[in-house]
Amino acid sequence: MDTTDLAEIELDLLVEAIHRRYGYDFRNYARASLMRRVNRHLARCGLPNISSLIPAILRDESRFQSLLFDISVTVTEMFRDPWFFVALQEQVFPFLQTFPFINIWIAGCATGEEVYSLAILLQENGLAARSRIYATDINAIALEKARNRIYPLARMQDANRNYLAAGGKRSLSEYFIAEYDAAIFDASLQERVIFANHNLATDGVFGEMHLILCRNVLIYFNRTLQNWVLHTFRDSLCRGGFLCLGSRETLDFSDVRPDFTGIDSRSRIYQFKGSQT
Repeated sequence: MDTTDLAEIELDLLVEAIHRRYGYDFRNYARASLMRRVNRHLARCGLPNISSLIPAILRDESRFQSLLFDISVTVTEMFRDPWFFVALQEQVFPFLQTFPFINIWIAGCATGEEVYSLAILLQENGLAARSRIYATDINAIALEKARNRIYPLARMQDANRNYLAAGGKRSLSEYFIAEYDAAIFDASLQERVIFANHNLATDGVFGEMHLILCRNVLIYFNRTLQNWVLHTFRDSLCRGGFLCLGSRETLDFSDVRPDFTGIDSRSRIYQFKGSQT
């Protein structure tokens, strides 16, 4: 048996150990991506193989949380894909303006950059006071980072460029204070945000939403889990609500596709037609 086959067996054992010990189900995560993330964690921790990791995470929950952070946090930045936020303001915000109260779900919010990006644009478009953002993730460490509202100051120059390209109306620096090497975002942006743990692989419907953002998360799942999650999103939307996916994600393969109308193909914005009976 070569080392590749052995690593695949070890990964199976790791996934099963995590599921039985902590209840997190990674069995339907995209295999190659999961293997890459586990190997990066091994390198960071100086461990020779997955077999050496399993007893550590079984007996030490803090070690497991460290692993969970490495394998579940998606790459993110403020106002990522500025053209998406332009389309959101042009195609979706006018619809949201018609509601007295707006429920928004950001699924897989990671460390929160997208949460504050959206909160800023809601404020600038006069929608913040009537909005409630539910920001969820599987990862407790990531959620804590999101709650803290603190990001590296070195990233703010790029973030400001993205913000302006996204149609921002001020300067991003007006929304944070700089302390040493950190940018601390204004607490007012968090007033209407509820952070919560939610596992897309196992948990179900999350309220009745007017807007759901889940961008660049489904690419880490296999088709079976992607379809499960898309059913969850469909069943969480009110009639006429919007679903936003990442630029490499689509509804086209899923059996929920007939329930949606495509609004913006580049930005992967879809509108829910309503329950099909």
